[in-house]
Amino acid sequence: MTTTLRPSGPIQPGADGAQRRAYDVCDNGRPVGSVTLTLEPGAGGATGAVKDLRIDEAVRRRGRGTIAALAAEEILRGWGCTQVFTEVAAGDMAGQRMADALGYTERSRHMLKTLPEQPPVLPAGLTGRPMTPEEFAVWEGEAVAGYAESLISRGFPRERALEMSRASHARYLPDGLATEGARLDQLINEGGIVGNVWVSPFEMHPGLRVAYVFDVEVREAFRGRGYGRALMLQAERIALEAGETRIGLHVVTANTPALRLYESLGYELTRSYPAKPL
Repeated sequence: MTTTLRPSGPIQPGADGAQRRAYDVCDNGRPVGSVTLTLEPGAGGATGAVKDLRIDEAVRRRGRGTIAALAAEEILRGWGCTQVFTEVAAGDMAGQRMADALGYTERSRHMLKTLPEQPPVLPAGLTGRPMTPEEFAVWEGEAVAGYAESLISRGFPRERALEMSRASHARYLPDGLATEGARLDQLINEGGIVGNVWVSPFEMHPGLRVAYVFDVEVREAFRGRGYGRALMLQAERIALEAGETRIGLHVVTANTPALRLYESLGYELTRSYPAKPL
């Protein structure tokens, strides 16, 4: 058995040197699966991704997936990638075992919660209100930097992470506070702002559109007092007011306090993103 990757289409260029290409996984020249490889350039070296690796049911459990993943890594090295990540859906034990065997370590995950029928009650003394334009101007700069840091923790070079963060905010908040479906609230305690949360509709996974927590932040002076939980309750209130039934988010695995908070609120894993250096 000789398992190889054969391009099934041309390289599709993206912005700023990014690229994407689909491949057939072949066994002695016969297609038995498929995989997609992507590249995101950066000053510290490009980041590659192995996505949608699939082996036909009839020929699974014979090592073809592992060989295909290793072949994909070699292609990404040839593209100049210095690190690679992949995606593992919740419940995909075979995919998780393969990622573990190949030396991948989870960097981040997507999580989802089904909303209650009634909006949760905020703790006594706390209220939520919409962000003002003046507050938004300050928040946006800080939020761009914060999201960039989360991308860096997932393996993206700093310069590229900042570019991606700016592009993301331009895409999802093109009209600022007036962006359709977007809601940015401040959490108030005794007249002072203790934190903020941003919720917008978003297709978290293909075909899965939910209310999505794009950003949640407790001001540094008020951390450790339960305001993070209150902000997440406010996010649920926003989502329910918009008529949503599910709410999702992305969390960096190394952020243990945030991960524990989301789990305690009933969020469940939908997809993890393990990575490793090349």
